[in-house]
Amino acid sequence: MESRSRLGELSRYVGELFHYLQDPHLVARFQRICGVHGTFSGPAGSSKAGQRTDLHTSGARCRHARVGKESAGSPFEGAGEGDNVRRTEPEVRKSSDTNLAEVHGERYDVRPQNGCAATSGGQTVGAAGEGGSPRGAADGGRTRTGVADPPGSSTVKPRRKNSLTGDAGQEFVIENRFLYYLFSFGTELGNELFYIIFFPFLTWNLEAFVSRRLVMVWVWVMYLGQCTKDVIGWSRPASPPVVKVEMFYNSEYSMPSTHAMSGTAIPFALFFMTCSRWEYPDLLGFSLALCWCLLVCVSRIYMGMHSVLDVIVGVLYSALILILILFLPVLDLMDSFNLTCRYAPLVIVSLHLGLGLFSFTLDTWSTSRGDTAQILGVGVGVALASHLNHQLGLMPDPSPEQLPFAAPELSVRLAAVAALRLTVGVCVLLATRALMKAVTIPLVCRVSGVSSGDIRKARQHMEVELPYRFIVYGTLGFSMQFLVPLLFRHMQLP
Repeated sequence: MESRSRLGELSRYVGELFHYLQDPHLVARFQRICGVHGTFSGPAGSSKAGQRTDLHTSGARCRHARVGKESAGSPFEGAGEGDNVRRTEPEVRKSSDTNLAEVHGERYDVRPQNGCAATSGGQTVGAAGEGGSPRGAADGGRTRTGVADPPGSSTVKPRRKNSLTGDAGQEFVIENRFLYYLFSFGTELGNELFYIIFFPFLTWNLEAFVSRRLVMVWVWVMYLGQCTKDVIGWSRPASPPVVKVEMFYNSEYSMPSTHAMSGTAIPFALFFMTCSRWEYPDLLGFSLALCWCLLVCVSRIYMGMHSVLDVIVGVLYSALILILILFLPVLDLMDSFNLTCRYAPLVIVSLHLGLGLFSFTLDTWSTSRGDTAQILGVGVGVALASHLNHQLGLMPDPSPEQLPFAAPELSVRLAAVAALRLTVGVCVLLATRALMKAVTIPLVCRVSGVSSGDIRKARQHMEVELPYRFIVYGTLGFSMQFLVPLLFRHMQLP
C-alpha cells in the first residue's frame, strides 16, 4: 500500500510538473522579463485587474482553457503568477453582443487579438490582419490597456507572415532591442535560409564527408520530429497571454519543438563528427555547440511559438536520436550503403518517397506537410549526389593517414576564396530554387489535374505538394553536393 501511495504521489507530481511547464503564462512571464509586451486587452466585463484568459488560441488546433486556482499544496503554484490554466473543453455560448462569448458564466471579449481571428464559436483560427486595434489599445497598438509605452520601447509587427494563412499578426511592444535581435538570430538558426547557407558552407569549405553525414542526421531528426508533432497534435501556446513575436509557423502543431531538435542535433552532431577529424580544443567545440543549442531553444520561448515543455522534450528527443544514430554503427552503415551499393539510388528515392507519403497520411494538410517533404527532398538530392561523386571518383573521402586535419592558418586569401565560393554557390542555389519553383508547380498541377489558378490552394493537395517539394529541393541538394563543386573545379576555385 505504501509503495502504491508513493507511486500515485509521484505520478501526481510528474503530472503537475508537465502542466506547469506547458502553462502559456510561464511563456508570457518570460517574455515580459525580456521586455516583450502585447497590445491585447483582458476579458470584457471583468473588474479584476490583471485577470487573464487563454480563450483565444492561435495554434494549429484551438483548445479552450479556463483560468483557476491551483489545488492547495501544489508545488507548482505560480506558473501564471498564482493562477493555473486547466485544459478543458468548456461550453461556449454567444452573448447578445457579437464581440462577447460566455464561458462557464463569464463573459470574454472574442474580438481578434494578437494574430487571431474569432469565429462564430468564440474560437480563434488566424490573424487579425493588418491595422486592427484590440480593446484597450490606442494609437495603432502603441499603448497597452491605456498605459503609455515606456521610454526607449518600440512597437513592431511579428516577424514574417503566417505561411499558411498569410496573416501578419498584431503589433507588440519591445523594451530590449538587444534581446529582440539576439533571439531573432537564434530562431533563424532553424529556418530555411540558414540551412541553404550552412550546409553548402560545410560542403564547399570544410569537408564533404562531414556535410553529407550531417545532412543525414538532420533529415532523420527533423522527419521524426515533424511526424511526432502530427501524432500528438498539441496547439501552440495560447495568445493571450502569450505574445506572438513570430507568425510564420503559427498554424503548425507545437509538441515537440523541431527548432529545439535541430538546434540540438546540428551543433552537437557537428562537434562529435569533427572532434576526432580536426585539431581544435574539445572544450571550445563543446561550448560553442552548447551556446548554439541554448540560443535556439530559448528563442522559441521568446518568440511565443513553444511552451517550455515543448522545448525540453525537443532537446531530449533529439539527444536520443543522436545517441542511436551516432554512437551505434547506424550512420556508418547508411553512408556506406548510399555510396557503394549498386541499387542505392532506387532505394534512396523509394524510401524517402515512402516516408513522405506516410507523413501526409498522419493529419490534414498543414505547412508542416510541405516542410517534411522539403527535408526529405534535400536528403534525396544529397544522397544521390554523394553516390554519383563516389562512382566518378570526385570529392573522395580522406584516408585515415591524413587525419586529423590541422586548422589552416587564417589569411586574407583564404577568407576571400571561401567567401567567393559561398557567394557564387549560394547564388546558384537560389537561382536554381527560383527556376525550379516556377517550372515545377504548373507542371505538377497539370499532371495531377489540379487547377493552378490559386497556387496556395493547389499546394494543399498531396499530389501537388509532395512531388513539388521533392523535385525542387531534391534538385537543390543535388546541386549543392555535385553540380556546384563541378562549377568550382571549372572556375579553378580549390
